[in-house]
Amino acid sequence: MNEGAVIEGEAHAPPTRFGIMGGTFDPPHVAHLALAQAARDALHLDRVLFIPAGDPWRKSGRAISPAADRLAMVELAIEGLEWAESSRIEIERNGPTYTLDTVGELTTTRPGDWWLIIGEDSLLDLPQWHEPQRLVMRIRLAVARRDGEAGEHPLITDALRAGLPGIDDRVDVLPMPRMDVSATNIRSRIASGLTTDGLLPPAVRAYIDAHGLYRE
Repeated sequence: MNEGAVIEGEAHAPPTRFGIMGGTFDPPHVAHLALAQAARDALHLDRVLFIPAGDPWRKSGRAISPAADRLAMVELAIEGLEWAESSRIEIERNGPTYTLDTVGELTTTRPGDWWLIIGEDSLLDLPQWHEPQRLVMRIRLAVARRDGEAGEHPLITDALRAGLPGIDDRVDVLPMPRMDVSATNIRSRIASGLTTDGLLPPAVRAYIDAHGLYRE
């Protein structure tokens, strides 16, 4: 083989495309899975990492289920999805959970193209995150609109542009059907003894019942 020759298929292999689904996942529900699927379909992602928060500093005002339980529920929720994987990266980190730290570690250790998958509410709240300008310059944002439409970027407000210059060029808008599902409502239904059919993967509900989670 000539010096400098490249094995066929290696030179032009496209980079791996990753998505990050972060959150407390207390519990993980069908809207989380739908959002991950929407991002995978729209952006042709190879892998989506579901990352339960270890110490969610912005939710210090309420009790959070133990990290081991939330990770176990995530693993049950994504079981059978060959494109999805769970990660302990934030659970194993000491101190508050900052998305910027997670993104920095992942993009360094797993080269490729990366997107942070969030909803429109999280996008509008982004200026309140830890060092948001550094975050958006390090990773693209895959954002699902609340109304389920794709559009260009009508969801980016003037206030968001003022706080995060250049944000328009860092956002990919995801088409996704509107889903009125929230972990808060699910926890309330479980505490009241109500059904969660259609809201939780059956394996996750079975885990919750077996471990007595969300009972008042």
